[in-house]
Amino acid sequence: MKTPQTERTPLDPEMFDPVCPSALVPFRVGDKWAALILRCLEDGPRRFSELKVPLRGVTAKSLTQSLRRLEQGGFVARQEHGGAERRVEYALTPLGRGLLGQLDAACQWTQEHWDELLDAQEAPLSGPAQPGP
Repeated sequence: MKTPQTERTPLDPEMFDPVCPSALVPFRVGDKWAALILRCLEDGPRRFSELKVPLRGVTAKSLTQSLRRLEQGGFVARQEHGGAERRVEYALTPLGRGLLGQLDAACQWTQEHWDELLDAQEAPLSGPAQPGP
């Protein structure tokens, strides 16, 4: 017997633009994928396969590692559903939900400084400062 599932809107495959400024945010919670995973879970629990849709550049291994780190950090809860149709879902904890406002602020700052951040990344690295004569 199937258990009724709450109707959810699927995640948009184009949720994260390939030129998304997320890589430019000057700090990270967890790893490269953590903030994006938190954003994917914003509207409710998701299965692993659902998360892979907008995170199309992530490998299964990296996604698994990121989810485990977020779970260990208390930001994400993993729930196993038994029965004939076994499944696992990931959801934000209150602690993880509390980061969403901070992510919004970081994204806003990144958008405001987009050009400066790109210029800095493209600039050649200078060597160590030389003392003056």
